[in-house]
Amino acid sequence: MSSPTFAELVLARAEDDSTAIIFEGQSWTWRETVLEARRRVTLIRPHRNHDLPWHFGVFCENSAEHVFWWLAAALDGATVVGLNPTRRGSDLARDIGFTQCQFVVVDEARRPLLDGMLDLPPILEVDAEGYRDEVAAAEPALIEELPSPETIMSLVFTSGTTSAPKAVICTQRRMGMLAVTQQERRALTADDTFYVVMPLFHSNAVMAGLAPAVSAGASVVVRRRFSASNWLPDVREHGVTFFNYVGKPLNYILATPEKPDDADNTLRIAFGNEASERDIARFAERFGCKVIDSFGSSEGEIRIMRTPETPPGSLGRAPEGTVVLDPETLAECPPAVFDERGRVTNGDQAIGEIVNKVGAQLFEGYWNNPDADADRLRHGWVWSGDLAYRDAEGFFYFAGRNGDWLRVDGENLAAAPIERLLLRYPGFSGVAVVATPDPIVGDAVLAVVELDGAFDPDAFQAFLDTQPDLGTKWSPAFVKVVDELPRTGSNKVIKRAIDRQLRGEVWEATAQGYLLR
Repeated sequence: MSSPTFAELVLARAEDDSTAIIFEGQSWTWRETVLEARRRVTLIRPHRNHDLPWHFGVFCENSAEHVFWWLAAALDGATVVGLNPTRRGSDLARDIGFTQCQFVVVDEARRPLLDGMLDLPPILEVDAEGYRDEVAAAEPALIEELPSPETIMSLVFTSGTTSAPKAVICTQRRMGMLAVTQQERRALTADDTFYVVMPLFHSNAVMAGLAPAVSAGASVVVRRRFSASNWLPDVREHGVTFFNYVGKPLNYILATPEKPDDADNTLRIAFGNEASERDIARFAERFGCKVIDSFGSSEGEIRIMRTPETPPGSLGRAPEGTVVLDPETLAECPPAVFDERGRVTNGDQAIGEIVNKVGAQLFEGYWNNPDADADRLRHGWVWSGDLAYRDAEGFFYFAGRNGDWLRVDGENLAAAPIERLLLRYPGFSGVAVVATPDPIVGDAVLAVVELDGAFDPDAFQAFLDTQPDLGTKWSPAFVKVVDELPRTGSNKVIKRAIDRQLRGEVWEATAQGYLLR
């Protein structure tokens, strides 16, 4: 039996009188939520240009209003384009134009970011005077025919950490499948309460938070933006059982003052990706919950999951057919060989690109980007653009993004293993390892770090001296302390932005940069 479409899951909630959305002191049942979505369908139908793709952008902070527009699009067969507020000016205008948005839904907080832009489509301001009255007066649209499984439900931009963002296609079929799969895999029910605080323009918030909540008929607490200090009070106040995250939220929450009763809460599961191994363990222990940290792609074809037996530092295991390949020879890379200190001794041979050789049908493509489609699907396989190596037991270890290499003293080094090691240093909340020219030849290792407080080069060198698995070429020649690393809206570090910022800097022992060798 095929999975339902997302529209079918939404419509199944139409007569459900349990609590659906909780936002800033207000709440709506599922019945009321579906009615709100249908009213917004009524508002937009007269303005649709049938000669163009039925796309509209949503440029709002997290809110109940934002959710209503997602569900309206699902019911009407429209495509939501999630617009990223970290994109500004011509980049933001490009995203809107490139995806052919027929209009943009915007709130008061984001409206100034559109000022001065030329050739914008019509703007629908949800905080404008009269908007609420217009919605309330709208007769809920009749949903006489649901969209087909092939209808594009959303265009979600990739992180753009190494190049311009691509718009990932997600159909009604895939969104429905994700909703049901996530619900069943985590044993989520209508008795659960979801906490959606990751930005709703990002796939994590929709696919890991909103969609499975719709499938389960669970309650969804929506917060305008993430707040580490308010996280635990919110969990307790609303009886939150499921929290989705991406990037650093666990680290931010762990930085709040610890109290003896932190584990006295209702949370069962924290589910997300890209948390550090140290934060995963500390968070689970401190708050008495299960942390499920996975590795996957926005495109949906790459999935690596941690299991109880996963070794320290590993991403976990992948389904059969997902391998590590040498992109030039197309041969499968040999397992990594570790020395007695746990260091990889054959990185040149063991590190390759993560490839799914059996999941090409899972890739639904990028919007209007045939070159990117062709680059991702080569030889009939899905090429992730992510580097990794595997041990003899088949466990994957992340090694960075494609091109995220350094050439130090004639040896190729992947950045991610060095970053993982440096994150052990007390006080570092973020680390990005990049190449900087070596005065003699090749690259030198530069660590750009987020650090609260002063940097002590002697203490850091002492730390490095005690790390048994520190590769002989891994020690940073330079450390640059920054208040904050440049990140995407989903908390991924933007390496190309770091490269631009550092270009031309002279590395000496100064207040900002430290020569360590």
